[in-house]
Amino acid sequence: MASSSHRRSRPDRRPIPAPAVVVAAVAAVVLVVSLVVAFRPGGGGEDAVASVAGGQASGSPTASTTASASASASRTAASASPTSSTASPTPTAAAASARPSPSPSTPAAAAAPAEPVARAASGSASQAGRIRPGTSYDGVATAYDVGNGDGACSYGPTSDVMTAAMNTADYETSKACGAYVSVRAAGGASVTVRITNECPAPCEVGQIDLSRQAFAKLAPLSAGRIPITWSLLSPAASDPISIRYKTGSTQYWCGIQAIGHRNPLASLEVRSGGAWVRLARTEYNYFLSEQGSGCGGPIRITDIYGERLTIEGIAVRPETVQATKVQFARH
Repeated sequence: MASSSHRRSRPDRRPIPAPAVVVAAVAAVVLVVSLVVAFRPGGGGEDAVASVAGGQASGSPTASTTASASASASRTAASASPTSSTASPTPTAAAASARPSPSPSTPAAAAAPAEPVARAASGSASQAGRIRPGTSYDGVATAYDVGNGDGACSYGPTSDVMTAAMNTADYETSKACGAYVSVRAAGGASVTVRITNECPAPCEVGQIDLSRQAFAKLAPLSAGRIPITWSLLSPAASDPISIRYKTGSTQYWCGIQAIGHRNPLASLEVRSGGAWVRLARTEYNYFLSEQGSGCGGPIRITDIYGERLTIEGIAVRPETVQATKVQFARH
């Protein structure tokens, strides 16, 4: 806001009464000359009138100026940050078809906050997390050599080559481990794979890194990278779920892993002190009891559909796969 001293410095244009004496006449002549000078273009006369008449409003930065500066800053920030336009909300049935597919050039770090891009959604489970049943996601497929079949999910070596690695965002701290996913190429070819590994950056949201054998069912390996759609399955499964305690597990500390579950796990709990204690999930697909609570006792697992299974009689035998008699329902 302009100070009052600035306003006082402007010419005083109050009317002067006309006296009968010569001195007053001379003063009037001088005043006329002054007014002529003051009202010249650029002389500040009309500007001064406007300033005095609107003193308080014009003395401080106007609201429109402030809003304009704010809007300009917002536009600048939006254009400078690629993530502001790529971050996507939770998929919904109404908006899913309007959302763009992940760009092959989008860095994984920029895309990480986004949800997987959904084309259509027909339903979701209450504990599903990022990958939801009944939802088809757009992405890209690449291929890698799975070696002995082991991966970040810590299932160990396997002869099953219909496996894949999920991008870090959709891997969701190993929640995708064990999930069965149907992958379809643009030409119509499809393959079902089980998630056994994680695909870190530069893998982007929506991307699945398939075993070479699985990729070859969709396109020649020379294609390198192809657009796909994929969705979660709840397949037929004849074998029951197994439980394995991690190396080094005792009654004082243990890591517990579920293997062969039909549907992705939402949680794993142990019975301790008359209550169920939920264990923390690790990126390597074990649930840890840091203080030994419940190690060797009853275990309760819950899938993303909310079904709970209680397992008893599993002793603390590190690195031993122990079969149960239970399996989640098919959806």
